[in-house]
Amino acid sequence: MSGEHEIYHDPYTGSDPVIFTSTPARSPVLPVRPPDRAPGSVEMTIDGVPVTVPQGSTILEACREQGIDIPTLCYGQTVQPEGVCRLCVVDTGGRALTPSCSAKVSNGMSVETDNAKVQHSRKLVLELLGSSVDVDLAGPELPDGSIAGYMSRYGADPSRFGPQSQPAAAGERDTNQAGHHHVGDGSAAGNVAQPVKIDNDLFVRDYAKCILCYKCVEACGVDAQNTFAISIAGRGFDARVSTEYAVPLTESACVWCGNCINVCPTGALMFRSEYEMREAGTWDESVQAVTDTICPYCGVGCTLSLHTQDNRIVKVLSPLDSGVTNGNLCVKGRFGFEFVQVLPKGTPREGSSDRDAPVGGSAD
Repeated sequence: MSGEHEIYHDPYTGSDPVIFTSTPARSPVLPVRPPDRAPGSVEMTIDGVPVTVPQGSTILEACREQGIDIPTLCYGQTVQPEGVCRLCVVDTGGRALTPSCSAKVSNGMSVETDNAKVQHSRKLVLELLGSSVDVDLAGPELPDGSIAGYMSRYGADPSRFGPQSQPAAAGERDTNQAGHHHVGDGSAAGNVAQPVKIDNDLFVRDYAKCILCYKCVEACGVDAQNTFAISIAGRGFDARVSTEYAVPLTESACVWCGNCINVCPTGALMFRSEYEMREAGTWDESVQAVTDTICPYCGVGCTLSLHTQDNRIVKVLSPLDSGVTNGNLCVKGRFGFEFVQVLPKGTPREGSSDRDAPVGGSAD
């Protein structure tokens, strides 16, 4: 109302009226976002060498930044660290060794990554794992995906605990009650050996290789899928990955996304195509090619890493550093690749309900 007076009375405070003669003009200058603060730094000592690392880093991240190789198994780039395998422990001067994957750095901290105390602990952990779990395929992606190098480095000898005990019967471990583990007579080393669970066409579960790292549980939970189809049940040697009320996986809340496979460090969870090729002796990663493409199923634009061998897709992953997926996919992206396969007539198709059914019509 140019040229006229507007009088405003505040009914709540009873203050004197405010007279506006015109509407205040807005500034033509847009507000500018304040610059982000530079991350703080922490001064600490690693193996006697003073270093400066970003505040909020874990000890493991700080050590890797300095080029120090710390063995890990349960650590994963896309899941919250649980610190359960105890292979990455370091000495920070306390009474107990510290899991470097989950402990944060602090000013003045002194870390010893490979002293006698640390070496002894890692050796014992490797021996206990090797005596009770099939670790043939276990190992972190860095440096080489194998646990054998760490066994050699620390002189671990799992056989000193004795010969392996007999494997459990199919389904036997699933019915064990928590806290009811029966101590053996000492003539054989206790283990988690059991038959492979093959109950679907997508992936298999070989819990004889499971180290209870919790990564599959986290990927199924708050770190990725938020389905909560699996958890850890039982204690001691009776501890195992289980569905709700131990129902079969096919009757559980599982949505078959396969994100648990993506984080498993031991081969306990594996594409069925990979498992069958390994059993047949045809799996050969040295001749496989990896091609990145975009999933065709929806508009999200997930990056797929197609692993191919003999001109056939054998498994599908997604880059952990992908800004869209962070390594996670849905059931279509991870397993829905068979429609592009060009297979000889009579070859069983992955995902078929009848794995003996021929592709392309009758085999006659």
